[in-house]
Amino acid sequence: MSKRKGGAWDADSRRVYGRLLGYTRRYWAVGLVAILGMAVDGGGLAMFTNLLRPMFDDLFLDKDPYLIFWMPIWIIAIFGIRGLGTFVSNYGIAYIGRNIVQAMQHDVFASYLRLPATFFGREPSGQQISRITYTSEQVASASTDAVKVAVTEGVTVIGMFYVMLHNSAYLTLTLLVMIPPIVLIATVVSRRYRLISRRIQGMMGSVTGTVEESVGAHREVRIYGGQQHEAARFDQVTHQARRLNLKIAATSATSSTAIQTVAAFALAALVFLGTRPGVIDHISSGVFIAVLTAMGAMMPSLKRLTQVQANIQRGLSAAEDLFEVIDLPPEVDHGTRELARTRGDLRFEGVRLTYPNSDYEALRGVDLACAPGTVTALVGRSGSGKSSLVSLLPRFYEPGAGRIVLDDMDYQEYTLPSLRRQIAWVGQSVVLFDDTVANNIAYGELAGASEADIVAAAEAANAMEFIARLPDGIHTRIGQSGNTLSGGQRQRIAIARAILKNAPILVLDEATSALDTESEQLIQQALQRLMRDRTTLVIAHRLSTVEGADQIAVMDQGRIIERGRHAELIALDGQYAALHRMQFHDHAADQAGD
Repeated sequence: MSKRKGGAWDADSRRVYGRLLGYTRRYWAVGLVAILGMAVDGGGLAMFTNLLRPMFDDLFLDKDPYLIFWMPIWIIAIFGIRGLGTFVSNYGIAYIGRNIVQAMQHDVFASYLRLPATFFGREPSGQQISRITYTSEQVASASTDAVKVAVTEGVTVIGMFYVMLHNSAYLTLTLLVMIPPIVLIATVVSRRYRLISRRIQGMMGSVTGTVEESVGAHREVRIYGGQQHEAARFDQVTHQARRLNLKIAATSATSSTAIQTVAAFALAALVFLGTRPGVIDHISSGVFIAVLTAMGAMMPSLKRLTQVQANIQRGLSAAEDLFEVIDLPPEVDHGTRELARTRGDLRFEGVRLTYPNSDYEALRGVDLACAPGTVTALVGRSGSGKSSLVSLLPRFYEPGAGRIVLDDMDYQEYTLPSLRRQIAWVGQSVVLFDDTVANNIAYGELAGASEADIVAAAEAANAMEFIARLPDGIHTRIGQSGNTLSGGQRQRIAIARAILKNAPILVLDEATSALDTESEQLIQQALQRLMRDRTTLVIAHRLSTVEGADQIAVMDQGRIIERGRHAELIALDGQYAALHRMQFHDHAADQAGD
């Protein structure tokens, strides 16, 4: 998401990393023990290296009996303590890292739940899923794994430097050969990692989105022979992801090669200095081996310290993306009045709506009054503004002009939660969850409903006739999106949910379209019970389902062009009458064909 550019450790990077480390504060005790384990891990190797001088000079050359007895014990003790330090540091870092990932996933998901509908309209769902599944995992690399490498390898480098200095300050001068090029390599590599990491995160969202679309549309893919197209599309995005990951690998490999080359020069300088006339006679084999081994052990640690930039920069890019989502403002709610239960007196007054990032005006001055307890049908061609109008009711979008009045008050004065409690919604695309039938009916704020109330709602929705045949009745799990149920069965569970909510305003968005005749009859009966004594807005494609409505509003290009009862609109002989004749003709033709 971020377009900011700059150095690898600019002010924003430090701010992001500081905020990221803030997630570790509650685990400071575990972190302290883990850091101690890292220090023991790195320091143990340095202690062993420091034993090489007495091992060669005193143990093997002078046959010192004291060292002959104690040296094996010291070695076992050093590596035993080092092993304990390794376990403590690895487990401690893993514990903190998994908790940080979970905390950030929680914060991002919580942000998704409070963000306005406009956010989900402008960003692909694959990117949103990838942020939870992939991007948040990268955070552990920056907040914990990188710290482990930095501390362990840092202590190792310092320890080895001490070993070199302790044994021969003269030979330690060879380190001056290494420092400038290693700093240069680390700086260049850090910037490149940061740049590529940002692009990889965006690409992983594309991969997730492609898979999600193809799996979700698996029937259409097979029916229309889209396998080759989907395979090619998936290959394209994964090819780009592979290319970016190979760039990371190439950068890492180049960094390793460069550091190894620098190390070779440093080792050559060490041998050169150690073999100068006047020096070689005064340096024992033990001193030379200890310094040489210390420098050799320092090389991998320095290499890992430069590579830790990869984890840090990848984690910073990930954290930056996550924090931007976490910091997005939630849905606007300036309402101050709690609405206990509305009478259902609803009016749209000059309502206009233009969707974000669009110049097209979806609603162009809609005026519509819905009396309490009446049924208002919205009909018209696709794209006429019917769904746009009802989407304003729960304030998924805010009117660009005009206002919506509920119980003689602008509905924006009511708090969002109390306003939405007044509305039940049954749509064409039923949303069910991978849970039991009962929990899908008593969802969200309805979760406290008794089993008797759930069964009563299911019976009123004509749903118990199939629920009773399920293995565990209302306690049967129905799979992701209710995929073990038919379309009509899913629709009746959605109606049961609306019945249980018992809200005074009801929105039916083409709730009976694309169903078989038997299911439609059962659902129409359930809807008639549901609509009783409620202010109902019905979006209908089939006009035969709304002939009994108290008023029918015909919409076209974001305006209401006709309004009245069925008989009045037929007599008007306008667009509604034309649509009715067209559907009646189609229905008659279908019957004749049968």
